[in-house]
Amino acid sequence: MDDTIFDRVQDVDLKKTMESSYIDYAMSVIAQRALPDVRDGLKPVQRRILYAMSELNNGPDKPHRKCARIVGDTMGKYHPHGDSSIYGSLVNMAQPWSMRYTLVDGHGNFGSVDGDGAAAMRYTEARLAKISMEMLADIGKDTVTFVPNFDETEKEPSVLPSRFPNLLVNGTTGIAVGMATNIPPHNLREVVAGVTKIIDNKIEEDRDTEISEILPIIKAPDFPTGGIIMGTSGAVQAYMTGKGKVVTRAVTDIEAMNNGKHRIVVTELPYLVNKANLIQKIAELVKNKKIEGITDLRDESDREGMRVVIELRHDANPNIVLNRLFKHTQMQDTFGITMLALVNNEPKVMNLLEMLTYYLHHQEDVVTRRTRYDLNKAEERDHILQGLLIALDNIDEVVRIIRESPNVQAAKTGLTERFGLDDVQAQAIVDMRLRALTGLEREKLEKEHQDLLKRIEELKEILADPKKLLAVIKNEINIIADKYGDERRSRIETDAEDFQVEDLIKNENVVIARTSLGYIKRMTEDNFRVQGRGGRGIKGMQTLDNDYIADLLMTRTHDTIMFFTNLGRAYRLKAYKIPEASRVSRGTAIVNLLNLLPEEKVTAIIPIMDENEDKNNLFMATRRGIVKKTPLSAFDNIRNIGIIAINLREDDELIDVKQTNADNDIFLVTAKGMCIRFHETDARAMGRTAAGVKAIDLDKDDKVVGMQIDTQGDYLLFATENGMGKRTSMEEFRSQNRGGKGLKCYHVTERTGKLIGVKAVTDEHEIMMINTAGIIIQLRASDFNPIGRITSGVKMMNLDEGVKVVQIAKVRGSVTDDEPKEDDLTENGLTDNDFTDVDPADNDLTEDEVTDSGFTDDGSEEEEENGPDSVS
Repeated sequence: MDDTIFDRVQDVDLKKTMESSYIDYAMSVIAQRALPDVRDGLKPVQRRILYAMSELNNGPDKPHRKCARIVGDTMGKYHPHGDSSIYGSLVNMAQPWSMRYTLVDGHGNFGSVDGDGAAAMRYTEARLAKISMEMLADIGKDTVTFVPNFDETEKEPSVLPSRFPNLLVNGTTGIAVGMATNIPPHNLREVVAGVTKIIDNKIEEDRDTEISEILPIIKAPDFPTGGIIMGTSGAVQAYMTGKGKVVTRAVTDIEAMNNGKHRIVVTELPYLVNKANLIQKIAELVKNKKIEGITDLRDESDREGMRVVIELRHDANPNIVLNRLFKHTQMQDTFGITMLALVNNEPKVMNLLEMLTYYLHHQEDVVTRRTRYDLNKAEERDHILQGLLIALDNIDEVVRIIRESPNVQAAKTGLTERFGLDDVQAQAIVDMRLRALTGLEREKLEKEHQDLLKRIEELKEILADPKKLLAVIKNEINIIADKYGDERRSRIETDAEDFQVEDLIKNENVVIARTSLGYIKRMTEDNFRVQGRGGRGIKGMQTLDNDYIADLLMTRTHDTIMFFTNLGRAYRLKAYKIPEASRVSRGTAIVNLLNLLPEEKVTAIIPIMDENEDKNNLFMATRRGIVKKTPLSAFDNIRNIGIIAINLREDDELIDVKQTNADNDIFLVTAKGMCIRFHETDARAMGRTAAGVKAIDLDKDDKVVGMQIDTQGDYLLFATENGMGKRTSMEEFRSQNRGGKGLKCYHVTERTGKLIGVKAVTDEHEIMMINTAGIIIQLRASDFNPIGRITSGVKMMNLDEGVKVVQIAKVRGSVTDDEPKEDDLTENGLTDNDFTDVDPADNDLTEDEVTDSGFTDDGSEEEEENGPDSVS
């Protein structure tokens, strides 16, 4: 075999070869494909398209040309990378929803905000937009450097003059190798104002500008699709560091319909959100029941603008539905900002001030080169004018020399020798027309000469004084801003720095229900309606066997719920984090929400408001009559695993906790009908882990069933396990020392059963009663006439055999005063007028949800009120 074959084989290091090849490829993508230049904000393909269109004389004052012709010229002369990338960039520069100020004026189908693609380039036409002429302005005056194209048959600009800051104004998106850029669009007027600020500081104070001076001017991006920007903190972070996130929302309006329903109308979407995909996503969420209450969804967008209509059910809260749409769809979106661009052909992440500064340096270079070009042209023209004026002053001799010369060259030589002219001036005299001999033409030449002298002086001053150069840039850029600028489209709302999940949730009244076996749920207030005294109620919760509702309270979605357990530990959770469920569902197991210890279960829950008020305390009561007062501030930092709230005896448990202000009277009520009233100061403040002090002396078989404070109402409303109850004035209970037996508050009999709860109420309050079957009834406190302390009361709720009442809860008041009264604080920490009455008509209950009328057939309702048990 011939050995020369083996001589042709070269051993190479594969690792080194791959590294060098990959680096070459990566740098090519970075510098020649994906990233914009910091000076004009254009990627190479965009720059080449605009330049090719200008070379085709395809300006805004000329007819549209076929895009296929534009793409062909661009590909053939400057960008040999395929027509699809060129046409894609051309289409993007013509889409008003993609670019803040479109650089191409498209004619035909250029796609839609629904994600529809543009028609083929053989069908569409385009020309340069008016603002694009500012990108190309003075390109023929040696303002930028031209380089050979790919085959060195043409020259192309390495950068465009870009008389406005296109990189920030229109933004850009590009994915290179190992890096990506994502610069949002901005308002032209704001960006120009930022550049002007830098110039003014340099001219007036001869100092550099701090970025803090720019931030109030350029507050946030301005997207072409409008929308709402949730605060400026994310934008400020990006402007300071080069990277950040901006949260954007759709612009929506809630409209009332003729049939009493509501609809959500979407008129603007976040930037780059596909409308068709958004509608499809909403439909999927409705189908999967992740968002409820939507009955119809349609797109009514037309040439006048965007309009997506979301119709809601009659009983749906439009604000809640809207918040869920923000949470689960791109109606709220995040725009990640990475301010990366090429500086001297190298990628660099820059802050806002650096970008503006690099742009300003580019403009200084462009205007300097243009000024030099204009100066040279002016001097050349003036030089010729000087020769022509000399000729006019000696016209007879000039004519004689020209007539006597055998040819043009001899004439030029004669003129040069006679008048000391150079070749250019002599040529101009030879080419001079006879009309220049008229007096009018002579005056024109002299005026032009004088004007040129002034112009030359001005241009030289500009070149000699950097401040005058900056003044020229400032004047020209502000003219552009006035000509093309418009008002901001994206509104700026609540600071995103304070933006939390709860900002998506409407702060409204909700009912929190907890069962004895540890299930919990959140329900809207309008699930319940007021019924007459003695009614049967409506189904409140689907409970398991041997389970019943143990806690029912009214709070607001933004409140913090504190959970106290049988082990004397405390946990906390935002109300909106408790999963919402229907009235008849069981809810979610609390162990899924709190990190409970083994054998630990929740025995008391309270909403907390005004957590930072130092004067507020938490007043705790146990089943065995022990109370403890601890400052609320001691519970500011509760870990996920909970903290100790009170040290309990082995046979005791925590039953209730209230917020107090050191000036309250405390009422403790027992199952056997005893009540003690004492002042809060009788119990000194203790540490979080203390055991507490004795509040009431209990019989062996008695226990505390409730604690109330005097500012919660004017009356105590008692309820028994057999559905009996009454309302008694607080004034009938005198204040005693802590630790005594108390006074009799209820005449407990076999018929009434033991007391199960007590609530402080006014005439305006309403209460809910719950039995072991999960049935809930809502009653007005005013339905019960105040009666004496040692009485048994009246029938409050009809019960089936074997069913017992296990809990009562105060719902709301109807205070109509504009200002809340100091004594209007309910057990939930809410003022009475924080709650609004619910129209019973809003409760569309099905037949199986409503039991019988609540009045017995034999009229026992009346008999109970006036019967022998009503007064002892």
